[in-house]
Amino acid sequence: MSQTPISQLFSASKPLLSVEFFPPKTDEALATLMDSADDLAIYQPDFVSVTYGAGGSTRDRSAKACDLLREDHEYNIMPHLTCVGASRDELAETINGLYDTGYRNIMALRGDPPKDSDSFVVAKDGFAYAADLVAFIKELHSDISIGVAGYPEKHPEALDLATDLHHLKTKVDAGASFITTQLFFDNGDLYRFLDEADKLDITVPVIPGIMPVLSIKQIKRITSMCGASLPAELEKHLNTAGDNADLVRQIGIRWATEQIQDLIEAGLPGVHLYALNRSDVATELMSAFRTATTSD
Repeated sequence: MSQTPISQLFSASKPLLSVEFFPPKTDEALATLMDSADDLAIYQPDFVSVTYGAGGSTRDRSAKACDLLREDHEYNIMPHLTCVGASRDELAETINGLYDTGYRNIMALRGDPPKDSDSFVVAKDGFAYAADLVAFIKELHSDISIGVAGYPEKHPEALDLATDLHHLKTKVDAGASFITTQLFFDNGDLYRFLDEADKLDITVPVIPGIMPVLSIKQIKRITSMCGASLPAELEKHLNTAGDNADLVRQIGIRWATEQIQDLIEAGLPGVHLYALNRSDVATELMSAFRTATTSD
């Protein structure tokens, strides 16, 4: 049975709620993920996405997680697909396989270099850019809804935001249906990003990606990798919390909740949660989302 293209969901009168999972490395962790997915069912996310590991290292587990989330929990799934280490023929096999089993959504990404490499290497007869992958997917199956990544503070490899937005425009023109953003902690960065995107006539929906701070060490590692920054006010609160893990978590959840409330009030078409496979975190933020979308 075919799943629902996400592009069709934006016509609804309510903002979309989605959450991202990453594939666990062990069968035990996969079972835990399925339990977490069950905990989220009460909030009825409009779709869930499933990532690859770094360098495409968990493709088999990604596929297994997608199938289980779909079969056991009936979630609308958006598998991630990257250009890393795959030829056109290999990508076509993957895309056709997803399509034939009913998937109608793909998050198309260039992908990060493997851990042992400092730069992206184009696979033999592969693609160098996400825009090429988007066009390729559309060529094979025009009815697949394609998500692409946007970076409110620019991609870490881009010279500046203007250059990065031109690359984003290329992905949209190639056939992307919507944009999901990288995590950010200052909504002002997103609003500036949207203003500049509008000037380039980027008109597809933009779903902001939200990640709560759960650990100071963890978030500094993540932000250093993706080019996001911590606002001074948030950093001050975190420094005050110090080694108090419970307080850090409270600060992170509260900050993310306030971001979500502001985004909904501003009329954004949805929120995508990077909850790090933590059902306790995801349910708190999903509850905040539902409150924001049902309040007068």
